[in-house]
Amino acid sequence: MLDKFNRQITYLRISVTDKCNLRCTYCMPPEGIKVQSHDNFLSFEEIVEVVKAGVRLGITKIRLTGGEPLVKRGIVELVRMIKRVDGVEHLAMTTNGTLVEQMAASLKEAGLDSMNISLDTLDAERYRRLTRGGDINRVFRGLLAALEAGFPLKLNMVVLEDTPAEEITKMEDFCSSREIKLQLINHYSLTEQKKNNYFFNRPPDCSRCNRLRLLATGELKPCLHSDIEIKVDFNNIEASLLKAVAAKPEKGSVCSSRNMIEIGG
Repeated sequence: MLDKFNRQITYLRISVTDKCNLRCTYCMPPEGIKVQSHDNFLSFEEIVEVVKAGVRLGITKIRLTGGEPLVKRGIVELVRMIKRVDGVEHLAMTTNGTLVEQMAASLKEAGLDSMNISLDTLDAERYRRLTRGGDINRVFRGLLAALEAGFPLKLNMVVLEDTPAEEITKMEDFCSSREIKLQLINHYSLTEQKKNNYFFNRPPDCSRCNRLRLLATGELKPCLHSDIEIKVDFNNIEASLLKAVAAKPEKGSVCSSRNMIEIGG
């Protein structure tokens, strides 16, 4: 699929839930978000139908996100169902890591190809503050379990305005000693104009964007930094995907209608 600006769209990020077991300061509003009924979320079968339609149109990479995808009941079975779709070349997941210890082996067996774990600091107290109560030791155990299961692993570190330079150096050393790829992410706000002069690995420049997002409630989001959404028509999923691709703006602007936790980054 090519959009209006000749970008080839090959990557579908799927938010399977907007629920999370952490409350990170840059992701979850202090007051939380409106609790959705389970009936408002796509079924696994519906998600797989979107994946199949996407593959027919040229999607080759799928990433499962949240919220926190590992709080979704039956997530291992969803991984297995998506991996069975002919044409899915790479199936990845982004997780906060707190539940990976218990699930790494099952996810690997089900066919998950790689994992990104979010960790913004190695300091237990700073982690507790950033996540509003999280236990960093659960993430460390999750990292170890993912490596033992054989996952290629990336660590996503959001660099905040108050992140000390030495924190980045410590994280670089931590990752290099464990053969983990470090991905530095500029902190950004969805409600502020999207920039294209970031200093770190992510977000990418708009000119290289190759992705669509599927929200847990069934909307296709062609651009993270935009309010544009296309509701999936399950009578013609391919048409919905093509409509979303056609609606991709050349550059991101702002997203005022969703919180980050509802989109999955």
